[in-house]
Amino acid sequence: MEVDKYIVTEALSAILGVMVKLQSDCKDLDKATLHITSLTTLAFLGYEEFALVVQPVLHLTFLLTRLFVGEEQKSQETQTSESASSSLRKKIFAIPDDFFDPKFDFDFTNMSESKSDKCARGGEPYKRPYGWMRFALKVRNKYPDGNAWLGTRGWRSRSVPGEWPVSYHGTGLQGAEGIVQSHFKAGDRRAYGRGIYSTPDISVAEAYATSKKFTSQKNGKTYKVIMQSRVNPQKRKIIKGKNYWLVPIPEGTSAEKEKEIVESSIRPYGLLLKEV
Repeated sequence: MEVDKYIVTEALSAILGVMVKLQSDCKDLDKATLHITSLTTLAFLGYEEFALVVQPVLHLTFLLTRLFVGEEQKSQETQTSESASSSLRKKIFAIPDDFFDPKFDFDFTNMSESKSDKCARGGEPYKRPYGWMRFALKVRNKYPDGNAWLGTRGWRSRSVPGEWPVSYHGTGLQGAEGIVQSHFKAGDRRAYGRGIYSTPDISVAEAYATSKKFTSQKNGKTYKVIMQSRVNPQKRKIIKGKNYWLVPIPEGTSAEKEKEIVESSIRPYGLLLKEV
């Protein structure tokens, strides 16, 4: 699959639900900078927590509106939150031109699983994303705790010490309600608690990612997009009988604590595209 970085940027916009452009393409525009280490906050928590990084005034608005009580005040709170959300949704998020890491891209589009093809990451089975094209994000040397969570470079079938297992997430931001979003529809997920849901099975993620499609303005083709991440096994709950994982975030957790939990628990490292 031949795709350039502009189309991958469109994919990032689609899965985040905001306008993302390369820094070199928006020099004269009003923009906020999206760094790779803050991608987790925007992708999994939404606008309110991301405002901690790029829009402190909007974040203060969210915190103040939470102080209101009563139906009239709740209505005002909702309107204010929606206004703040709309402002961020219209914002252009600029990413550095080296946001992506092409040397770690991998084309799985014409590959299929075989019985002998067994891989592990983080000591757990790694279901490779056959049928998809992976575009790597430049995450190496970006986190203060090093690169052990990502594992060693190059092809390998076995895990290495300190590595986190792989999960897939087909979410797109649906707003700034302050409730953790996931690609799993409201319903059965509520029985297992509040938090970030993902799955180690690409086919499960794809089933929930049907709405995450975009048509490229560059080539006119339509793609599905899924986020490939690593999940900290010490902070993840495996849902028994279900093929997905939960990073719990209890009700009442502060925005700052939510950000801390998520950034230490789940880290995107690739975007997966499939032409439809």
